[in-house]
This record gives sequence, structure tokens and C-alpha cells, in this order.
Amino acid sequence: MARLFKRAPERKKGLWRRVVDLALTDVRVVAGGMDHESLEALEESLLAADFGVGATLRLVGRVEDVARRGKARGGTALRETLREEVRSILSDGGDTELAAAPAAPTVYLIVGVNGVGKTTSVAKLAHHLRREGRSVMVAAADTFRAGAVEQLELWARRVGAEFIRGQQGGDPASVAFDAIDAAVARNTEVLLIDTAGRLHTNRGLMEELKKIDRVVRRRLPGAPHETLMVLDATVGQNAVRQLETFRQAVEVSGIILAKLDSSARGGIVVSLKEEHGIPVKLVGTGEGLDDLQVFDAEAFLEGIFGE
Repeated sequence: MARLFKRAPERKKGLWRRVVDLALTDVRVVAGGMDHESLEALEESLLAADFGVGATLRLVGRVEDVARRGKARGGTALRETLREEVRSILSDGGDTELAAAPAAPTVYLIVGVNGVGKTTSVAKLAHHLRREGRSVMVAAADTFRAGAVEQLELWARRVGAEFIRGQQGGDPASVAFDAIDAAVARNTEVLLIDTAGRLHTNRGLMEELKKIDRVVRRRLPGAPHETLMVLDATVGQNAVRQLETFRQAVEVSGIILAKLDSSARGGIVVSLKEEHGIPVKLVGTGEGLDDLQVFDAEAFLEGIFGE
């Protein structure tokens, strides 16, 4: 599909520098492979950096195999082995580009739990799309938290996006339906539907989310063209569990990873991809409107494994 969100010409210097330090310069390779202490230390480092059990076992197993066969000796060679294995995980299926509809509007459904930075992520995405010259509409499918709706409306006005809201206490699915009608009538290029933050353990709210998704699909064939889940990089493996539950309700196609700037445990990017096959598409790197970037796998790898 066509690219809808262009890559920034330059990335913020040192963006990934604090992601994680694997400290492979001290590993010891002995006859027949790596010594037991080195393997344990590597495993502990990866788990501490939120790579998760699945990715950690895969990476440690790969390093052990390469060392055992004598194909890599010393920290530098093993670091490169890890780099290639992580690259393989990140590139294994799942397009990191945001999908675009063949004809307007392109519809993105934004989901996530409370407090992950979902509203500001929607505002940042709208801002970047507007800077690219695209017409954008933001719909607040949160009809119960008036304060959150007002905040989103202020953001939308600030970035030059149209805004749709429903009646207080009304049906969120109706807001999504009306927003699609409005976007079609006005030939708006991108519609962002911001759903209410909800705990993944709240069955009633998850059923509500399913309804919103059904209504969107029935009203516009092919929509939503992306269902983007906003996750907080600082919560570690809780993010994996949140994604697991939301995927039971909607077809999550990509992740907006917020607050990555404040986390030194960026292995969550690899864990999410290894365990669920869902790519991180956008990353939040600060509080400003410009602090949202397309996920750059090579920059991420350089931040982890660069000398």
C-alpha cells in the first residue's frame, strides 16, 4: 500500500542511545561454546531490558549455537550475531508503514488503556499528517469523559484538523459512524477515531470497542485501514499482556509506542514483535507535537548494538 506517513529526513541525535546496553564485550567463549556464566549474564541482561522470555530464549539460543560452532568468538562477533537475529525478528512480516486507502478517507482506529498517552499520540499523528499537507479529521469516540474530549478538541484545533464529537453519554459507535459520514462528505483524506481509554480487564468496555469496530467496518468497506494500539514503553511486559487482550477484541495492525524517550528498556519493541507479530509503527519520544517518529529499525539496532 502507499505510504501515508513519511519518514523524517533526520532523526533526533542519540534517540536510541539509552535503549539498552548489552555489555557483550565481557563475554567469554570457551571450547565448545560460551561458558555458562556468560550465557546466564546475557539472558539476565535481555530480560532486564524487556526483551521478554520468547525473544530472550531465541536470542540466547542463537548466540550459543554460533559460539558452539566456532563461527563467532569474542564480544564484537557475538554482538553482530545478536544484531542480525534482532533484525530478523523485526523484519519478519508486518509492514511498518501506515496503510493508506485507495480512496479517501483512510480511517485509523486508535485504542489503548488509560494513561498511556493515547490522546496526545492522536494529536501528534494529526499534526504530522497536517504538516504533510493532508486534510485530517479527529473523532472523539469517548462520550463519557468530557474533559478528555475537550482536550482532544483543543489539540485538533491547534493542529488544524476538523473535529467531531458526540453527545455526552451517547453511543461511541454512533460517533464513529457519523465521523465516517462526515469524512466521506468532505472528502477528508485521513480520519482518526480516538476511542476511550479502557482497562483491558473490563469486559463491558471491551465489548463496546468491538461494537465500534463492527460499525466502522459496516459503514466503510476496508475500514479501519489501521487499528493502532498505543502502548507505554515504561510498563514493560504489561504492554505485552495489554496487547494480547485487545487483540481478542479488535484486529490490531500496529503499535504506537509512547514514552520510549523515558525508557532504558527498549527491548519491549522486540518482545511485542516476537510474541505477537505486531510491528511498532510509530514511537513517541517526548511531550511536544513533533515528538512522534516513524519507527526506524536500523536506528533502533544501532542504539542497542552500536559501539
